[in-house]
Amino acid sequence: MKNKVLILILGFVAVLSIGAGIFYYMNREIKGSPDDYVIQGDIIENKRAGLKIQAPQGWDIEKMDIMEGSMVFYTPDIESVRANKKDTPPLKKGCMIEVAVGYEKMSFNEIREKIEEGHKWLGMKSDKFETIEVNGIPALKNVFNCVEIGYSVGVYIPFEDKLYQLGIITSPQDIERCSQKFDEFLNSLRITN
Repeated sequence: MKNKVLILILGFVAVLSIGAGIFYYMNREIKGSPDDYVIQGDIIENKRAGLKIQAPQGWDIEKMDIMEGSMVFYTPDIESVRANKKDTPPLKKGCMIEVAVGYEKMSFNEIREKIEEGHKWLGMKSDKFETIEVNGIPALKNVFNCVEIGYSVGVYIPFEDKLYQLGIITSPQDIERCSQKFDEFLNSLRITN
């Protein structure tokens, strides 16, 4: 009997959560789209966001319909620890970089609070924050390792009324190689008004 009541309560909470999520999603102002990203060879540009980046040479490129549009770059040798999920973290082999733009103004403290809230459910092994600069623009860097994703580095650049989010996920044996590629990737980043 207790199990049935618990299942009913959990079902009710799930329905409410999904309903609230759908309401938010349907009523929010969408400012970005995967169509904003234009791929020309290994150069990706999002004029709406004032963003220009260079894909790592030889990596696969894919547009994603999340976070008002994002770009994902994969090494050709990418392999997940999950069966039949080639590019799903945590990774057994290879690297994956994601770039997204949020159209909202946020402070470093607000960004960090949102990250820490999200990390509560990931089985964190380590979590470190530091302030860096990316092409002369202040940014928040988060290096972490967790059960659900693996080793990852996130860089968050609040600039004017946008939040540029760049991150890399890597397999344990590819941390050094992937970190070097991510640093090169960050150096290729250009943000304009």
